[in-house]
Amino acid sequence: MGIAILFAMFGVLLLIGVPVAYALAAASLATLLYLDLPSIVLVQQISAGTGSASLIAIPLFIFAGEIMMRGGISERLISLASSLVGRMRGGLGQVSILSSLFFGGVSGSAIADVSAVGGTMIPQMIKRGYDRDFAVNVSITAALVALLVPPSHNLILFSAAAGGGLSIADLFAAGIVPALLMTVVLMVTGYVVARRRGYGVEAFPGMRAVMLRLVAALPGLGLVGLIFFGIRAGIFTAVESAAIAVVYALLVTTVLYRQLRVKEFMATVVHAARSTGVILFVIATAAVFGWLLAYLQVPAAAVDFLQSFAHSKYMVLLMIVVMLLLLGTFMDLAPMILICTPIFLPVAKAYGIDPIHFGLVLVLTGGLGLVTPPVGSVLFIGTAIGKITVGESMKSIWPFWLAGLGVLMVVTFFPAMSLWLPALLRS
Repeated sequence: MGIAILFAMFGVLLLIGVPVAYALAAASLATLLYLDLPSIVLVQQISAGTGSASLIAIPLFIFAGEIMMRGGISERLISLASSLVGRMRGGLGQVSILSSLFFGGVSGSAIADVSAVGGTMIPQMIKRGYDRDFAVNVSITAALVALLVPPSHNLILFSAAAGGGLSIADLFAAGIVPALLMTVVLMVTGYVVARRRGYGVEAFPGMRAVMLRLVAALPGLGLVGLIFFGIRAGIFTAVESAAIAVVYALLVTTVLYRQLRVKEFMATVVHAARSTGVILFVIATAAVFGWLLAYLQVPAAAVDFLQSFAHSKYMVLLMIVVMLLLLGTFMDLAPMILICTPIFLPVAKAYGIDPIHFGLVLVLTGGLGLVTPPVGSVLFIGTAIGKITVGESMKSIWPFWLAGLGVLMVVTFFPAMSLWLPALLRS
């Protein structure tokens, strides 16, 4: 009965529009009272949920990304991408996709990606004669790449939700090949759609311009190498790398680019603090929910249930992916990671599925939910920038969404796609 109360109340609160964090807290409190457990457990678990030292990396990476976004790096990355792929059919769409790969390595956030890259590219595409729905759809699906490349704070969140025993360096490495695959597949899809709609190409600026733009963008791209190779080589931890990233971002944007003024810096601090507060509040309330899941032995029940009729790990993976896709339609990515990891990770381990591989599948599946109504935060931001309705976007997003789903299936059923690079770097 306790399990029914926990999930039923959580689901009802979500359906009537209660924010996820409050729904988690209210459902947990109601279940605690039903089980006749002391309500102080709620406070204790909320405190414990944000007590992990590894979580310090998340606000620091968010802050570093905000600094780089407001300090001029996004414009330089877009300019570099334009010189590299602008000549392809539907050139500005291709620029948006490649820019998302570059900027994802700075922000690690799909929402920041669509805000920065989409905020620049969507109006430009509309001005150049591209249809609004194409401009929005190519930008919001390209933002999924940011979930997979270092320093993805969603992968850090998964590591924390898994108990903190998973290597963040391995998770970062595991996301690189799927991110590159997603970029290529989306670019091919964009080319096909652009050709069908008769979009043009951008003029090639010449090799000299390409090299100049590359040099201008290198300091921003260097942040990715600093974070990834620093952690991978054991020079510093994920938290230390996040702190170094903030210092590096400040130096690049104030000393080298000289674009981060006092006004922009204060806006950066406010926005980063607001984003951090939202994420940490969700983490805190999800900790209580997760504790109750363990107390009620939900993970063990899930393992027993699946083992009763599923005898192949690939069948289990498919079932988990389908359930996560459904959950992603009404749940944001961060709470989905925090709630689903304690339930499904023990199932994955019971079937011999590598936790690193499972983490990539979970994050990528949840990422597709970000561009799926009714609770797709990236979808809402993109349509607001493009000034179209969600319905108008949904009518033509399917080629891009199905391309993302195809990449998810490849990553899900071919574990080597995500595991070979971490194994290579460890050897």
